[in-house]
Amino acid sequence: MNGYFGDVIYSYTRAQAIQDGVLVDVTDTAKEMGFKFPVAVTSSVWQIIVPDNAAESLGESTSGRLWDCLWMLFVAIKRGGNGSTVPFEFIATEEGRQKLVRLKAVCGPGDNMEPVITIMLPSED
Repeated sequence: MNGYFGDVIYSYTRAQAIQDGVLVDVTDTAKEMGFKFPVAVTSSVWQIIVPDNAAESLGESTSGRLWDCLWMLFVAIKRGGNGSTVPFEFIATEEGRQKLVRLKAVCGPGDNMEPVITIMLPSED
């Protein structure tokens, strides 16, 4: 590919990131909730979604936490999230204590320039 800035030396696609585990595809669950675009979470966010043993003993599950995370994003978008980045938060139990988890969702172009959503920590790009 030769463009204005020269040849592309290397590109890393969203599909490769999902295959490598850098991103976790949660599109099926997101579609159940009403999202129209593919949704993925970073591996750092996925580590929060998967509950530790203490949280599991209190009844938390991966599917329940994922639903909570996506629901809170859905609400933040419906409240009037402006622009391509929407900050939001949800509550998860960690080491037996409830914790407010702050995240952001970014809507941008996918591998074929289609809109996709990526949920990440506020410090991630």
